[in-house]
Parts: sequence; structure tokens; C-alpha cells
Amino acid sequence: MKKVVVFAGSNSSHSINKKLAVYSASQLSDAAVKVLDLNDFELPLFGVDLERRIGVPQKALDFLDELNEADGIIISLAEHNGAYSTAFKNLMDWSSRVNGKLWGMKPMLLMATSPGKRGGASVLQIASNRFPFMGGNIIETFSLPNFNENFVEGELVSTEYKSELFNKVKSFEKVLEEINVE
Repeated sequence: MKKVVVFAGSNSSHSINKKLAVYSASQLSDAAVKVLDLNDFELPLFGVDLERRIGVPQKALDFLDELNEADGIIISLAEHNGAYSTAFKNLMDWSSRVNGKLWGMKPMLLMATSPGKRGGASVLQIASNRFPFMGGNIIETFSLPNFNENFVEGELVSTEYKSELFNKVKSFEKVLEEINVE
């Protein structure tokens, strides 16, 4: 059984991106899913002077361990002012100091959602362009606009988006199945 790490690029306790990521992972037919919470990896604000003084914090190493143990990654990114949330960017910055290819070429389903009509399209584009340089093996991307209208009581209610997401999850899962287990 493949191991998939799932998380939102948000530290909100009511993250709509976490809801989307967990929902997407629930569509996998044969995977051990581990849901991470960015609040479990809270770190001081990255800076090279601080890094020289304290080294890389254990929580950044713990996050990298979670990624390394996974066969695949599902992320739904929160969009703050058109970019990553501070909590996510900070975790990524610390982690990349240990391994610049922190995503480890693991198959990735990369998503974003927002209450607005663009569905986190700006942050999704930034990540789609940046993650490959950091070892991101993006298999599929998905943007869900108007979260509060399209996701009700834990379920995607739009048949159009539900079908699109289902197809992308299956494409991601197919790549996972092709990975050799050592």
C-alpha cells in the first residue's frame, strides 16, 4: 500500500484548503493517508543570521522526514495576497536549507481553493512554476473556485468540479501505483 502525505499550505484551524486536500485523499482507492497540520511544524521566521545561530530547527527536519517517508504528496495551497501563506513559505524555506529538492520527486497532486472565483489560481501558478526546481513532480493541478458554494458539508457538490477532481486523483493514483516498492 502506498503512503500519501496530505496537507494544506495553511495554518488555519478552519482551513478550506485542508478540507479540499483531505477530501481529495479520501478519493484514493488504495493508499495509507497521513494528514499533516502545519501547526505541528511551527517554526521561527527564517533568516540566515538565525540559521547560523540556532541551526535548522527539529520541526523542519521532522517535516522533511514525513515527506521522505511518503510515496506521494497531496497539497492544497492557501492563497494570501496572491502567494503562499507565511506559515507554508516559512516551513518550505527552512526545509529547503536541508534539502533544496525537498519534494523529493514524489508524485504530487497540487491544488488550491478560495472563496473567490479564481480559486487560488495565483498561488497555484506560483507553485506550479517553482516546485519543479525544488524536486516537485507535479502530476496534476486542480483549482476549486467559490469554495463555499462548491463544497458543502464535506462534499463537492458541483458535478463538473467533482468529475474533474476525480479524474485528476485517479491520474495521480495511477502514477503512485507505478512506483516500485523496495
